[in-house]
Order: sequence, then C-alpha cells, then structure tokens
Amino acid sequence: MKWNVIGHDWAARLLRRHIIRDEVRHAYLFTGPPGVGRRTLALNFAMALNCLAPPAPGEFCGECRVCRQMSVLQHSDLSVVQAEKAGGVLKVEQIRDLQHSLALSPYEARYRVALLLRFQEANPNAQNALLKTLEEAPQRAILLLTADSAEELLPTIVSRCEVLRLRPMPLQSLARQLEEHGLSAQDARLLAHLSGGRLGTALRLKDAPEQVEQRRVVIEDLIRLLSESRRERFAYAESIARDRESLREIFQVWLSFWRDLMLRTACSDSGDSLPLVNLDMEAEISSLAKRVSIADARMRVADTEKGITRLDSNFNARLLTEVLMLDWPHLSP
Repeated sequence: MKWNVIGHDWAARLLRRHIIRDEVRHAYLFTGPPGVGRRTLALNFAMALNCLAPPAPGEFCGECRVCRQMSVLQHSDLSVVQAEKAGGVLKVEQIRDLQHSLALSPYEARYRVALLLRFQEANPNAQNALLKTLEEAPQRAILLLTADSAEELLPTIVSRCEVLRLRPMPLQSLARQLEEHGLSAQDARLLAHLSGGRLGTALRLKDAPEQVEQRRVVIEDLIRLLSESRRERFAYAESIARDRESLREIFQVWLSFWRDLMLRTACSDSGDSLPLVNLDMEAEISSLAKRVSIADARMRVADTEKGITRLDSNFNARLLTEVLMLDWPHLSP
C-alpha cells in the first residue's frame, strides 16, 4: 500500500529509506499547520515499521492485523498522547504514564510507538519529562511527535528529533486533487483557499458542507454588525458566547475575514492581488476594503489573535467578545 501523503512525497521517501537501511531514529518531529498531514504521515510510518506483511521494503500492506489496528489508533504497541481537546494542555502525568509503557518490550509489533499529538500543547513540566526519555530512549521504542512548529518546543527536544517540516500545497495543486475527489472546479477552488493548501482540512470540509455554510453565515453577520448599534453588537455577543468551543471557531472565522480584508486593502494600495481565504466573499471584502483603512484592518487581526489566546486562557468569554466587537469600525449602512 502506498503512503497516502499527497504533497509530502519527499518525507515519505526519507522515512522509507530509514526503514530500508535500518537507520530508524529513536524520535521524529513532524511540524506544520493543523490539517497539513502530520498525523497521517506519522501513522503511515508506524505501520511501515511494524507491518506483518509489507509488500515491499519500507511499505505497509494496510490489511494485516497490525496495520488495521494502528490505522484506528487501537494497537497494544501504539500509545497516543495528547491534550484532552485542541487548545488544551498535555500534562506531565500523561508523559509519566507513557514512560512506564515504553519501558516494556513490544507485545506484538517490531517497535513500540508513541504518538504525541499537538505536542506544542505540552506544559513545561511535560516537555522536560519527555526530554529524559529522549536522552535515554528505550530499545525497540520510537517516539513520533507532531507540533505546529519546532519553535514552540524546547530546543533540547527538537535537537534530539529528526525534524520533518511539512508545508501546505500550492492552492492550484490542491484544487486539482480535490477535483479528482469529485468536487466541481468552483467548489475545489473554494476549499483549497479555505484550507490554506492543507489537504486534510480540505477533505474534512468536503465531508462537512454545513461548516462551510456556517462560516459564510458568521461573516455575513460580522459585515451586518459593522453598521449596527452597540446594543445590537452586545446582543449578538451574548448569543454566541455561551459555548466556548463554538466561540473559538467563530473567532477563527473572524480572524480569516480580517486578514482577507487587510490583504485586499493592501492590494488596493499596491495594485497586487493576493489570494483570499474566503474566496466566495470576495465581492463583499473588496467593497469593504474601500471603506476600512489598512491600519484598522491590521489592528482587528491583532486583536482577534489576542482574543483567541485569551479565550484559551479562560478569560470571560462574553466580556472578551464584547470588547472585540466594540472596537470594530462603525460603517454607515
């Protein structure tokens, strides 16, 4: 079975070469934005390491018991460690539990594999605890870490890992791939832009069209509220701040909108044209770019980024939302 890592063939070749030459490192770090394929590549590597009937050196069959169980994160020799939710905290107790597991010999597979997802969410104690394991790696154990970027981790951890930096695909290349998955050219182009070139994110959006539509509704609400009173904005803030997880998604949509507006405003000054994320809202964004300054759009981007960070730090959700909306520009209808 071929590795399903479209856009990351170079990484798959490197990992296959390590297996074929028996040069497997004790730890690997896969970095890149969420949805770019970090977990898929790490899991394929784990299966190629442990497949019971590889069709070729460095490959995996995808059908044996080990491959099937690892593909769904259920194998006894695979440990998955991550924060309880995205934006949460990976705790030192989880690393200590992992260390006990890695000290055991593999039950069935060739290697025990530890998959540490979103490791940038590990607190300092957890990172320091893992450092000891990296320095004295158990035999027959492989650690596979994923993170948004190496810069978010302790340099001593990064230095003890083979680092594979995964990057999004060019938008046109991703759109062509999505057309091969049955999407129309228009829908494929939209999802390529919404995903920022990340195949995994694009495929998830393909299977959840309601999320694409909800994003559009959130942006339409934002544009409408730019000409509404403070009272209307506060009423809206109250309605969306009840569910923290849902509010975080709304903040992310707001961030993509303000970034698009900032880019389009900058392009109006320079004459260049940079790709938007919310491609289906291009007409509305272009119209607003004539009424909002680049300085104001840039400030909204910075404020929304801070808002997401503060939301993850358990600030009062409603108050945080009200403050963000209070600083939005007020435009005449």
